[in-house]
Amino acid sequence: MNGPARPSELEVPLDALTERFGGTRVPVPDTLRASWTARGIAVSEEPGDRASAGRDWWPLSIGWAARGRVPAEPAVVVRPADVDQVRAVVASCNEAGVPVTATGGGSGVCGGSIPVFGGVSLDLRSLSGLASLDEPSLVADVGAGTFGPDLEAALTERGSGYTLGHFPQSIDISTVGGWIACRGAGQYSTRYGKIEDLVIGLEVVLADGTVVHTDGAAPRAAVGPGLTQLFCGSEGTLGVITGARLRVSPKPPAEARAALGFATFADGLEACRRILRRGATPAVLRLYDETESKRNFDADTCVLIVLDEADETVLKSTVEVVGQECSGARALDEALVARWLHERNDTSALGPLWKANIVVDTIEVAGRWSVLAELSAEVVAALRGIEGTIAASVHQSHAYRDGACLYFTFAGRRPGRGNGDDPAELAWQEAYYRRAWDTATASVLAHGAAVSHHHGIGLNRGRFLAEALGPSFGVLQSLKDALDPRGILNPGKLGLASVFGPAPWP
Repeated sequence: MNGPARPSELEVPLDALTERFGGTRVPVPDTLRASWTARGIAVSEEPGDRASAGRDWWPLSIGWAARGRVPAEPAVVVRPADVDQVRAVVASCNEAGVPVTATGGGSGVCGGSIPVFGGVSLDLRSLSGLASLDEPSLVADVGAGTFGPDLEAALTERGSGYTLGHFPQSIDISTVGGWIACRGAGQYSTRYGKIEDLVIGLEVVLADGTVVHTDGAAPRAAVGPGLTQLFCGSEGTLGVITGARLRVSPKPPAEARAALGFATFADGLEACRRILRRGATPAVLRLYDETESKRNFDADTCVLIVLDEADETVLKSTVEVVGQECSGARALDEALVARWLHERNDTSALGPLWKANIVVDTIEVAGRWSVLAELSAEVVAALRGIEGTIAASVHQSHAYRDGACLYFTFAGRRPGRGNGDDPAELAWQEAYYRRAWDTATASVLAHGAAVSHHHGIGLNRGRFLAEALGPSFGVLQSLKDALDPRGILNPGKLGLASVFGPAPWP
């Protein structure tokens, strides 16, 4: 099915466009723009391009966009055609002290690609395509600007057919570079792994324009720290990812599906834990609480969706383990899996909800099995206890032997409801949104869990990172200072100090 429109295709009224964030806006000198144009590098100052680059799919910014506001606009949008042009733009911006925010599909949900200090929005979508495929080794070289469906189509057409196995909800509007920069996870990740498991080498442009290649010559090497993982999850703050070497898999020949019902969410979590403990890794193992099961499947139980694809012998073993560990659950109609597949990427309700003054978002975190049941119950209860909350629920996805990801969904509406353009209404929405995130994250940190599983940090979670990382946050800041001493790369993100001023969403 078609995914949501790219942010550039959403209606943002340009005639009365305003920026939500104040603070420093760094211009791009005319000399830089002229030098880039002379090299054949595409540069745009068009209002529509700048407005599109001024926001991503951060739900809060969707509410702003509905009222003709973007968080912050870049001075220009630059669209390099190759790595050499990326190098030239970044090096000249570094020399001039101009911030550079790398972007791909703009599908992030934490404000990670918002150019909060102006400067350059570096659109990498032209650096795309499957450059090479080593079929015997199952290794592919791919441009960072390649969209998910394009990569899957190119892999399918080669030889007997291959797949990366990385299917995030945003696959239609997200790129390879974005997946890596934000340390993403796909919906089939329990079988294929997360993006950090799939990437074995990177091409990266550093702040001074130096092009480096990390790892990727062999399946593993003991030649010092693995530098690939340094940039995986760095959200464009340490370097600009321009290409990736990825592990791919043969197209699976067989598939199995099942849907099961559990009396409680905790019972379902326990079954999932036992499945992973025995070494079975079904591609999809998603458990929904009562609220989400009713909303998504019209079922009065806690629904577990199971889907796997693999070699027939491997698949048979997985099915057997799942059956044994879920023997106490109620068998449900397998058609629920097809329903999930059909609806899994549909986010079309998000915009209308915000336009109706309903604040809505999801908070994905990760924790050990030993804390997940208590954490899930505590966060849902805490969210429901916030004045204005009209819904709060949880589901589990992306499972491991030692734990899993929890997805919390919340929705709130101002008591008494106000006009959408009323400043008091807008202030309430932002305050409620912040309180929901603060409340949930406090519980996550108290349980020693991870504040993000795969959506990343960006702008929205920056205020939590120092506490989440503890003393190691200083190591991250030191890396930033060493690799980007002038602080031009995506400033204001990951909670890192910025030479351009404080982040606008502290």
